[in-house]
Amino acid sequence: MPNRTKPVTILVADDDPDDRALTREAFDAAHLANDLRFVEDGEELLDYLQRRGKYTNAEAAPWPSIILLDLNMPRMDGREALRAIRADPRLRGIRVVVMTTSKAEEDILRSYDLSAASYITKPVTFDALVEVVRSIGKYWLEIVELAPEADAP
Repeated sequence: MPNRTKPVTILVADDDPDDRALTREAFDAAHLANDLRFVEDGEELLDYLQRRGKYTNAEAAPWPSIILLDLNMPRMDGREALRAIRADPRLRGIRVVVMTTSKAEEDILRSYDLSAASYITKPVTFDALVEVVRSIGKYWLEIVELAPEADAP
């Protein structure tokens, strides 16, 4: 099993403030002590990853090993953001887990075509969300060997 000496940074891209708050609470309830960061749409996600705007300071915006990506966001949606991430060789090593309300087959197929690592439909209850977060933690943080942190752009 992976031997991590420091918490993994998880970057959550979700425009809904309630969903962001619930996600933070679910990580707390699941006892996952990881560095959880949030952005509100695909443009802000790319700014974070490309160290633009308010994300130029690497200490304030640590490099993520995992992105939890909502598909339905304003300005740039998750589909467009995933396409941009996969088109940039510097960003390809980041595992992107789509976590969205959409159950549309087209969204699932397109996400996997764009090399999403997983596709999860957001649960409707908090308890179910905690279980999903525990499963994410178990798989991505305890079992899987993540790529070493790359030098950020």
